[in-house]
Amino acid sequence: MIPQLHKSVSLRLRKEGKMNKLKIVISGIIKNNPTFVLVLGMCPTLGTTTSAENGMGMGLATAAVLVMSNLVISLIKNLIPDKVRIPAFIVVIASFVTIIQMLMQAFVPPLYASLGVFIPLIVVNCIILGRAEAFASKNSPVDSMLDGVGIGLGFTLSLTVIGAVREILGNGSIFGIPLHLTYVDAVSGETMSYMPLTFVLAPGAFLVLGYLMILFNKIAKK
Repeated sequence: MIPQLHKSVSLRLRKEGKMNKLKIVISGIIKNNPTFVLVLGMCPTLGTTTSAENGMGMGLATAAVLVMSNLVISLIKNLIPDKVRIPAFIVVIASFVTIIQMLMQAFVPPLYASLGVFIPLIVVNCIILGRAEAFASKNSPVDSMLDGVGIGLGFTLSLTVIGAVREILGNGSIFGIPLHLTYVDAVSGETMSYMPLTFVLAPGAFLVLGYLMILFNKIAKK
């Protein structure tokens, strides 16, 4: 009887542990979404989302830095004196940003050129430094990595959606593929070609971000 009870408790604890790990990831995508909920990293969000490809590229680069820096900071947190905690975090983050920057420059030079200065600016992205201070420095390496995955996915999906909406409305394309959008003119009844709007400009970024933020939070509450 006792061995069976012990086995049952062990299985329950394992299931709860897996659920907790899953909650960490889901929380980064929905509850703690860096763009639509925490409103962090607005500089790259507004500056790089002129297309879905740019948004996804920036999101994935940030996610890669976030996961690796969270892991390393969690591993060395007990070795860092409190007085130099933030500078040490920045050194770790800057190291991974340099690696990502070199890899992008070597393998995806058009995307690297398109994102420009926003790649090195990942070093001072408040999302990464914030998660390092708030989560990685206080939790286990596995949980810290999962937090990086969740927040990174949330950021990547947010930037991709914003970029896709702006690209569709601004250029009539998605991921560079023309959609050949048309509409029927209410007066003449003729089929007209879609005329791109100015959503690829700065005002379009604010408008799309605002409306998507409202939509996201309404859906999340339900």
